[in-house]
Amino acid sequence: MRVESNLPFWSIEAAAVRGRGFGALLKNSWRLLRGVVQAIALIQRTQPAAIFGTGGYVCVPLFVAAWVMGVPSAIYLPDVVPGLAVRFLSRLATVTLGSIPDAAPYLGMSATTAGDWLRGMRKLVVTGYPVRADILQVDRGTIRAMLGITDDTPLILIYGGSRGARSINQAVATMLPRVLAIAHVLHVCGREGDESLLQRQMEDLPAELQARYHLYPYLGTDGAVTMTAALVGADVTICRSGASVLGELPAAGLPAILVPYPYVHQDENADYLVRHGAAIKIADSAQRECLLPAIEGLLQDKTTLQQMRTAMKAVARPEAALTMATLLCDIARST
Repeated sequence: MRVESNLPFWSIEAAAVRGRGFGALLKNSWRLLRGVVQAIALIQRTQPAAIFGTGGYVCVPLFVAAWVMGVPSAIYLPDVVPGLAVRFLSRLATVTLGSIPDAAPYLGMSATTAGDWLRGMRKLVVTGYPVRADILQVDRGTIRAMLGITDDTPLILIYGGSRGARSINQAVATMLPRVLAIAHVLHVCGREGDESLLQRQMEDLPAELQARYHLYPYLGTDGAVTMTAALVGADVTICRSGASVLGELPAAGLPAILVPYPYVHQDENADYLVRHGAAIKIADSAQRECLLPAIEGLLQDKTTLQQMRTAMKAVARPEAALTMATLLCDIARST
């Protein structure tokens, strides 16, 4: 056992089995079996009242062990499209939770609410995506003042996760003069080497445009400028469409231009927000042609931008974390 973030941590063996050769399949299946044995011993030692997981093959041994031993469990699907592990574990778990109802058909289920769910139902309980409470408490004007925005000039937030999104960074680099002429840009470029490229692009700009470009490799949850504050202070964002967009953008009421990463199931997340009128989707390969017109069009059309903000807020589920915690406590008490 070791301690991570003041929480105890125990490791058990696990391995992926999909897309492997026959030899690797046998080896990894054996590792999974050993992981189940280890998980049974762990459950016997710790006596959990319930188990919660968010998918991936690392959850498989523990959930199998919980099923064998009759320990209630909850599996949570943050995205629209589940992976192989979640599809399997949803058949073993006591309850399956999801961010939005669109995920239900991918699991072969219908969707329901926490209030209507009863133990024994094989339905997707739609809880929303849990977000930090401070996203509902940050003052929009404070972050804008910290960035030197003293008027109503729009603020565009561009981000691609902790490692950044290289294709977005490169596309934005080519259009900085045009974008900065009409907006401030808070660009969280990631830690994978694009900061120097973007810094050079900025240094070639006139001083008045440089003052509008706020470049960071990463924003955390502390410090003068936080990611939470950036989400709340921006007028529109350009970002990927991983699972977090289903929670953070609605909570912040932030209209989005979404550029799904093309090698995983991010399009379905984007499509949900597009269908609700809260976002625009642009293919990764179409950024150089479509991104700048989309930015200019939105910033010049305040009515549409406000409609998107309202639509984004309408799909927010700020009670998601409480709903999930309540369900977990309910299944724990029912044993």
